[in-house]
Amino acid sequence: MLRKGFHEELDDLQRNVLTMGRITRQAIENAVKVVVDCDVVLADEVIALDDKIDELNYDIEEHAMLVIARQAPVASDLRLCWTTMYIALHLERMADLCVNMAKGVKRVCPVGAVAEVIKHIDQMGQQTLVLVDTCLKAYEEKDLEIAGKLIEMDDVIDRMHKNIFEQLSKYQSNESMEWIGSILLASRYLERIADHCVDIAERINYLVTGQIPDGSQVN
Repeated sequence: MLRKGFHEELDDLQRNVLTMGRITRQAIENAVKVVVDCDVVLADEVIALDDKIDELNYDIEEHAMLVIARQAPVASDLRLCWTTMYIALHLERMADLCVNMAKGVKRVCPVGAVAEVIKHIDQMGQQTLVLVDTCLKAYEEKDLEIAGKLIEMDDVIDRMHKNIFEQLSKYQSNESMEWIGSILLASRYLERIADHCVDIAERINYLVTGQIPDGSQVN
């Protein structure tokens, strides 16, 4: 009976991480809209949503630590507890990057921003959301094949970030340097969100196989 309760707690941990992932995804989607539409009202919503994500992160960490203390899990169960805390922390950091994007728009939101650059940011944002969806699916299904796709998908985001940097260099004489800096940072934040997804993919591999990055095996 105790063992059944233990696995129910593990299931709750996983569900909570996925809930946090879905809320973080919404924050990313909204942050992209904030940049694309110069929506300062939505920017405030993104900033406010960060508090909820922070709270979820604390709750998941506390729950995982309690499970470890009460149940003394070993092997794959212990890896699952550590992985939930690890993923929650990365999701929380993604949400922080969304806040940075929102605050950037609140500082400077020009009328008539260069449509071509905004289009590129929108496309990069949509591709980042695909990557986040893939990351969450890989975790939910513990699927190493799906997780393995994230590195290649991250390369696409890196190229898009480089392209936006090149696009912005064309407008330095025509646009506010502050706006250019804000857009460049937004692109960088999206690129960092993608990097967090790759980190999570590596941890999923550890969760499933017990293999850590240096190639050693954990029993």
